[in-house]
Amino acid sequence: MSWTGWLLFILIVQVIHFLGTWKLYRNAGRKAWEAAVPVYNALVLMKIINRPWWWTLLLFIPIVNLIMFPVIWVETLRSFGRNSSVDTALGLLTFGLYIYYINYTQDVTHIADRSLKPRTSTGEWVSSILFAVVAATIVHTYVMQPFTIPTSSLEKSLLVGDFLFVSKFHYGARIPMTPLAFPMVHDTIPKVGVKSYISKPQIPYTRIPGFQKIKRNDIVVFNWPVDTLINITPGQMRGSVQKPIDKKSNYVKRCVGLPGDSLSVKNGYVYIDGKQNVLPDRAKVQFAYEVYAKKALVQTINGKYTADPIPFMVDRYNITDIYVSGIDRENQVLIHTAHLTKPTAEKLKNNPDVLDVVQIEIEEGYYDESVFPNDAQYEFNNNFFGPIYIPEAGKTVAINAQSIPFYRRIIEVYEGTELGIDNKITQNGTQVLLNGSPITEYTFKMDYYWLMGDNRNNSQDARTWGFVPFNHVVGKPVFIWASFDNTNKGLLNWRPRWERFFTTVHGSGKPVSYLTYFLVLLAAWFTFNYFRKRNKAKKK
Repeated sequence: MSWTGWLLFILIVQVIHFLGTWKLYRNAGRKAWEAAVPVYNALVLMKIINRPWWWTLLLFIPIVNLIMFPVIWVETLRSFGRNSSVDTALGLLTFGLYIYYINYTQDVTHIADRSLKPRTSTGEWVSSILFAVVAATIVHTYVMQPFTIPTSSLEKSLLVGDFLFVSKFHYGARIPMTPLAFPMVHDTIPKVGVKSYISKPQIPYTRIPGFQKIKRNDIVVFNWPVDTLINITPGQMRGSVQKPIDKKSNYVKRCVGLPGDSLSVKNGYVYIDGKQNVLPDRAKVQFAYEVYAKKALVQTINGKYTADPIPFMVDRYNITDIYVSGIDRENQVLIHTAHLTKPTAEKLKNNPDVLDVVQIEIEEGYYDESVFPNDAQYEFNNNFFGPIYIPEAGKTVAINAQSIPFYRRIIEVYEGTELGIDNKITQNGTQVLLNGSPITEYTFKMDYYWLMGDNRNNSQDARTWGFVPFNHVVGKPVFIWASFDNTNKGLLNWRPRWERFFTTVHGSGKPVSYLTYFLVLLAAWFTFNYFRKRNKAKKK
């Protein structure tokens, strides 16, 4: 829905509000016309129901307003003496339209000084829960969101089982584009397994200004641009559905390419404008290796190999991503596939049980049809890729048969259907047509980014699905508040990695845990609170 459509919708809501409440405004000693003036009518209503003016702001915050509207309906009814459970139920079940019945058929008196304290303990409990949800929704949507690392694509920097806080304000919080959604959940309601949102209407993309731009090598959380899956839980990937941008699955990768960059990948390493990208010291690039060993380097369950390395592999080499991929029975050799840093691979060669460690090579010029832009005229693969240009807002590129494979999805989808524009690219021989008309150049509306995993041969990233538009960016991971091993084996098998609790995501040097400092401050706060309350009790 465009902004014009939303303004029309808001106008209709104002008319509905006026028709259903003008008499109640008058009964409360106000003027009937005050119920018709947008925003002002809400401020007046807050006075009528004896609530603070800033509640008006909550009515205009997407998602939060879904909680606040029912609260306002009930509060309005109670301000005119309608306190029964039946009145409350009718107000909620009719989506507030029960107020029409009160407005036109009942002679009600406004209770100006009514008590705001709930009459029952249940009412008090419900009231507390509602406003806790409101506060948490505001924080979750506009300030900080919890996030869990599900895959090993950023292994060494971020581990499977890390629980993060993702800052929304660094790059600017994105206003929810899907306003009819269950608060504080993503695309699916947990346990129930049903969709958590209604796709339409959509609010046009808007972002609150941030205080920082995405920098090279930042780790970024974003909505997976090509997500059409109903559920991406590992082992349960299923279905196909077109999702709104803000309900696409959350991914986390490292931004190695910025708008305007010329990027290439050579033997797995990223080059920007011809120079090799230098990663932060916490980032550890890993590659796929074949490890030939006399015996299994992974654990077994009931005689079957698992993907769990035996303890000395984790303790001595910090290897967490390894599995048995083959058996040479003639020579009694087990072949493992492992994702290792180069120093670890060299160190592993000295293990007495290991016969050899060989990097799995991909030759330059080998065409992998699963690699972006999925076009045979570009012989790209995961290890040798590019050079490509990363689009920058306002910049113009030539469009022809050679360049259109890179920009087709941008024109048709990211700057087309997702922005409410019906763009269609076709080709007539070597000529490119946009909506039936020849096109020789295109000016980008948005910035785009190139996001990759550090685990170069075990990461589905931009090499598979291409550019990430800025409107898909969610935020910046800033803090690991907890970390557990074995999170894929059930809650009872989780093992805390205490050294990773309360550590920062970015920065240099070995991460330092601030858990002890937090616990000391927490104990100090509880001690202070205890003595403060005891002293207050003595004075009474």
